[in-house]
Amino acid sequence: MTNEEIRLAGPADVPRVKSVTDAAYHHYIERIGVVPQPMERDHAAAVAAGQVYVTGDPVTGLVVVEERADHLYLDNIAVHPDAQGTGVGGRLLRFVDAHARALGLPEVRLYTNALMWENQKIYPKYGYEVVERRVDGPYDRVHYRKRLG
Repeated sequence: MTNEEIRLAGPADVPRVKSVTDAAYHHYIERIGVVPQPMERDHAAAVAAGQVYVTGDPVTGLVVVEERADHLYLDNIAVHPDAQGTGVGGRLLRFVDAHARALGLPEVRLYTNALMWENQKIYPKYGYEVVERRVDGPYDRVHYRKRLG
């Protein structure tokens, strides 16, 4: 397997999915004042449901997606800090677009915490537009969508 491939995660990937997610989000705990939700997800259940795609050997990046009736929901994208800035995130975002198209879905939706300002600079570069900003419990979120043409 090359580092360029993106594949469906299997049960053996669960520990690395958790460690990459934790490494990617841990620095946000102090900034946002709560543990980011991706760190608290049941990674084994998401893998078992066929929602997790990974890249790298060992895994350096991942996406968690959920097929909805009218869009693909991007629940999580995480790149290990050692691989950030190497194009892994961009490849994963392009994969999500292609996956949505293959499923016949017209758009991708996601949200990010308003205090994760780095993400708010990245998503528009990949064609995402802000839909709304909404507070959900302790989380102040910016919601995005990308219409696929």
